[in-house]
This record gives sequence, C-alpha cells and structure tokens, in this order.
Amino acid sequence: MDPISDFLTQIRNGIAARVKEISVPHSRVKFEIARVLLEEGFISNFRVEGEGTKKRIVISLKYLDDGGSVIRGLERVSKQSRRMYVGYRDLPRVMGGLGVAIISTPAGIITDREARRRKVGGEVICKVW
Repeated sequence: MDPISDFLTQIRNGIAARVKEISVPHSRVKFEIARVLLEEGFISNFRVEGEGTKKRIVISLKYLDDGGSVIRGLERVSKQSRRMYVGYRDLPRVMGGLGVAIISTPAGIITDREARRRKVGGEVICKVW
C-alpha cells in the first residue's frame, strides 16, 4: 500500500538477486529519491522510460569489484502509519555520517547533510548506508 516502501523493497530485492537494473513505476518522489541516490554514489545511473501513465524509472544498481553492493542497508523510517518529522537540529546521523538520511523538506527531497546546511527540517523518508 506504500509506494515508497515498495520502491525501497524492489531495490533491496534487486541487490539480493544481484541484478544489474530494476524497473519501478514512475512518480515524482521516487524520481527525486533516485536522484539523491545517484548524487550520493549509491547507484550508477537511472533513466525514465515510457510516456504518460506507463512511465517507469529504470535504476542501474552499483556493485563493488568483489561483487558486493554499494548499498549495504536501506531502511524506511517514516511510514504511512507513523510519520516521522524532525527539525534540522534533530536530523538523524546514519552510521556516524557514512550513510545518508533522505529527507522531504519544503526545499525538496535532499540528504540530511544538505538539510543541516540549509537549516531546514522535514519528513525522514529513509536511511541508506
């Protein structure tokens, strides 16, 4: 029932199956999360295919030379049943700064580091490490 959770689960399943690309239904929020994952180096690329209601986001997963995934963990924080809003002073630090929290703010979907720099809070969507 939660499209963001389904999106994150498809990424986790793709990593577990060691597939090169996954395809998910398009939405603006998923597109922005994919953009943040690309900027932070967790995925190698993504693109949008199709038109209208048949749009899909194709994400190229990134792996290390030893075959392990760059994404070690992916956790949904704010759920439909319990939303998690925080001020910029209370933004979570993921793995002591090695991971990122993806935050939905009035300034758009950004990382926890960027939200601290801009001094904006918002909804914590997920944590990636």
